[in-house]
Amino acid sequence: MPTFYYKAKTHDGKEKSGTMEAKDKHSLAQTLRQKGFILTLAKNLEQEEKDAPLLDKVKKIIGRVSLIEKTIFTRHLSVMIGAGFSLHKALEVLSAQTKNQNFKKVINNVVLRIKKGESLADAFAQHPKVFDNFFVNMIKVGEKGGKLEEILKILALHLKKVHEFKSKVKGAMVYPCVIIVAMTAIGILMMVVVMPKITAMFEELDMDLPLTTQMLIAVSNFLTNYFILGIALLIGFIFLLVKLFRTKKGKYALSWFFLKAPFVKNITKKINCARFARSLSSLMESGVPIVESLTIAGQTVNNVFYSDSLLKIAVNVKKGKTLHESIEKYKNIYPLLVSQMVSVGEETGELSEIVARLADFYEEEVTNITNNLASIIEPVLMIIIGIAVGFFAISMIQPMYSMMEGI
Repeated sequence: MPTFYYKAKTHDGKEKSGTMEAKDKHSLAQTLRQKGFILTLAKNLEQEEKDAPLLDKVKKIIGRVSLIEKTIFTRHLSVMIGAGFSLHKALEVLSAQTKNQNFKKVINNVVLRIKKGESLADAFAQHPKVFDNFFVNMIKVGEKGGKLEEILKILALHLKKVHEFKSKVKGAMVYPCVIIVAMTAIGILMMVVVMPKITAMFEELDMDLPLTTQMLIAVSNFLTNYFILGIALLIGFIFLLVKLFRTKKGKYALSWFFLKAPFVKNITKKINCARFARSLSSLMESGVPIVESLTIAGQTVNNVFYSDSLLKIAVNVKKGKTLHESIEKYKNIYPLLVSQMVSVGEETGELSEIVARLADFYEEEVTNITNNLASIIEPVLMIIIGIAVGFFAISMIQPMYSMMEGI
């Protein structure tokens, strides 16, 4: 039986919207009429998806629900449940409010599943790209303990802090990314516009050229004659590189690089420690058992070495070892401060609060680093730009100097 998204209103103008299963639009209208509503709009969600134009299908594939949208959704859901709304009614209202069509369809599907008798956590679990394992497990704890409103508040606060943290890190990367893109664009422009004129002069003189000059001329000729092919190859190379880093070996190689590279290893450790501590504190505060919390927290960090370590730490804790002893085995990725603060938390019985403070500390550390990142990266970028300009200048000036000596 197809699912319809509908809008209806009563004789006095009261509006209602939501999703409902019906044989056809006529049956839907009849069902709503029995409840005192007149159908004004009906869309067959399954048929719409089949008939959707290619552009809409592409948008659905690449469309993402942002972290800030999930934060607002979680906060509003908590408020509405606290105000006495039934779960499916609160979700229907939130669906009507959201402008993200992908998110709207997800929420409508969740509403439909709840009406069929599924729990909220199980309904969310059907959409892992929007609601990850961390989100689902928090909701599951809230439903089991009868404190869904409280858990949603904790979850909303957690998502807000994660969003702020990610925004600071991403914001710090804007400057170097802009410089790199600008350098690449200027380099291509030089190869396509400037180099052919210099190359023509060298060809007229029919002189022997250094290897570096020949290399630049070869690149310039290729881009001049096959510009579109060159851009396509560059995009293809980037695409293959991204695919490679998504493989298991690629992830390990990239994670190893970020933990060893001189300029980024310090901030990599602090970012991953902050994420691990923030996730662990939120899960434990919600009532998730420590072993399960460690397993779920391992899925929230990006570096695979941290993910693997947290899974192994969870196994050790399950066997009866203390958390701080298990963390101490991984001194190469967890600073001494982490195990020491965890030890204090275990001794005082306030592990959740101590880990939350640890998260605050590392998030503040990362913020301080990102605020000063421009001053750290700028000299490095200047050196790279200097090397590139120097290579180009020497490659062009050297043959000209040789020519002047010949005269």
